[in-house]
Amino acid sequence: MTYIVNDACIKCKYMDCVEVCPVDCFYEGENMLVIHPDECIDCGVCEPECPVEAIVPDSEPTAEKWVEMNRQYAAAWPNITRKGQAPADADAWKDIPDKFEKYFDPNPPKR
Repeated sequence: MTYIVNDACIKCKYMDCVEVCPVDCFYEGENMLVIHPDECIDCGVCEPECPVEAIVPDSEPTAEKWVEMNRQYAAAWPNITRKGQAPADADAWKDIPDKFEKYFDPNPPKR
């Protein structure tokens, strides 16, 4: 089992989860994070840190479609090991459902 990030993270990207990960398996895109499923050790410490509940175990029925998405973008995006600044409007996005189709940005973060 592993943990994954779903579309609830899109445009929120709070990054509290990054600080507690003992194996640094988070990767950062322009508007969301992903977990590399092959690096995650299933410790679960990241899940309660996410204020939008975007981190779930891959055993959840809704997680299945996100495993490969997390794997794909973890291979393309840079690894993140420290908490960064959440977007200024993150709170406005946290309760918006089904964000992937309309708001997902496949690019790495702009710096």
